[in-house]
Amino acid sequence: MPGYKTTIGLEIHAELKTHTKMFCASLNDPDEKEPNKNVCPICMGHPGTLPVPNIEAIKKVIQVGKALNCKIAEFSKFDRKNYFYPDLPKGYQISQYDKPFCGAGYLNIDQGLTPSGGSDPPKQAEEKKKIRITRIHLEEDAGRLVHPRGADYSLVDFNRAGVPLMELVTEPDIETSGQARRFAEELQLILRYLDASDADMEKGQMRVEVNISLSKDKKLGTKVEIKNLNSFRAVDRTIFYEIERQTEILDSGEKVIQETRGWDESTGKTFSQRIKEEAHEYRYFPEPDIPPIKLTDELKMTLPELPQNKRRRFIEEFKIDPKLVEIFVRDPELADYYEEVISEVGSWEEYGGHDNESKDARQKLMTLAANYLTSDLRGLLEGKKLVISEHIISPENFAEFVWLIHAGKLSSRGAKDLLPEMLDTGGDPSTLMDKKGLRQVSDEGTLDVIVGKVIEGNADAVEKYKAGNENLLQFLVGQVMKESKGTANPQIAAELLKKRLI
Repeated sequence: MPGYKTTIGLEIHAELKTHTKMFCASLNDPDEKEPNKNVCPICMGHPGTLPVPNIEAIKKVIQVGKALNCKIAEFSKFDRKNYFYPDLPKGYQISQYDKPFCGAGYLNIDQGLTPSGGSDPPKQAEEKKKIRITRIHLEEDAGRLVHPRGADYSLVDFNRAGVPLMELVTEPDIETSGQARRFAEELQLILRYLDASDADMEKGQMRVEVNISLSKDKKLGTKVEIKNLNSFRAVDRTIFYEIERQTEILDSGEKVIQETRGWDESTGKTFSQRIKEEAHEYRYFPEPDIPPIKLTDELKMTLPELPQNKRRRFIEEFKIDPKLVEIFVRDPELADYYEEVISEVGSWEEYGGHDNESKDARQKLMTLAANYLTSDLRGLLEGKKLVISEHIISPENFAEFVWLIHAGKLSSRGAKDLLPEMLDTGGDPSTLMDKKGLRQVSDEGTLDVIVGKVIEGNADAVEKYKAGNENLLQFLVGQVMKESKGTANPQIAAELLKKRLI
């Protein structure tokens, strides 16, 4: 907003994907519907029980830290964070305070796509925004309160109590809602690439908290925290609303109160929850039942390819539209399938001796494959509620399908009819194409007969075209396609029409 500098920091919680909970052997099952099934004396906080840290959860947090360029601690410990709430069975939370597993780090977020000019696809902007990360620590999640409709009481489900919970805190480097959303989206991708968390926001597996302040100068304003945002849209809308709310307060000469607020999706407004607590109010002290942890070399595991690396590689290696690359980055299974298809393209570009300029042909095939995968096939899969791993078109058959289009043997119209058949049967595209009569007709003699019929049957359009309405050429080409049941080569049909109508 004009006149005020917006400063935003994020705190993001993510439930880790482990077999058991953080400090006990109870199952970590986010899909469990029966309340209070996955519980035991340890996660229920019974007297005399002793917590044992989950090494799998620690490894996952360290992997996330490495992916986010964090300094990994050589020495770490757990602490008790004391507060009372009905869903916290022990009356305190085992968390980390001054010795987290991961220290300072950063994540560079892309600033979006920039137009390249002309007919070229947009290019990925080179400018990146560096968001510094203060820390990443590990703690246990609380239970879940259930509020029956119309009841004057609440119930508690402790299935979630004790689930490993990663908390990431950023520095106040974010300036817009777009940057906040982009950071959270990229973090979700990284968590999924590492198999650290499913990070499903609808299920509460990833929750975003926004700290926001407004000021007239370089000094930070009064910080307001908005908790438990469970969608990227809510992050956007919350920040936008809070900027407007705080601007009105400051413009009226009043002061913004430091507090914790909630977000009401139905009204599109934030609401006050409580005055913000300070760290000393939680009375942190070292967890007496868990000894300090010295991290060894066995935890220095290698990382898989991360979203930013895949994004860069796909643009450089396949030279396809960055918008399509983003679809592949967000769907690793689709990306893997695409790479398998491209590995088959080499044999198909040489099949039948078509197009000796193999480099140019390969680029066209890579672009065609990306377009048909991200639009037509993806749309068919969504319509059938299938994922890429469940469909039966082999990479070899999809590569042949793409080559048939590239070689002029299958029209784009025919391709739209052929692909559903391939998906339903898993059949060979050449065989199905001939069986369905979809092979593209490029023979000028055959097409000239069809063109003659179209000219005879559309005298009015022909006269208007000859009078200067060149747009009618596409109409006439469409009539040729209709007459040929979609098998005519549209480029050759257009040339024959032009010759006839001179």
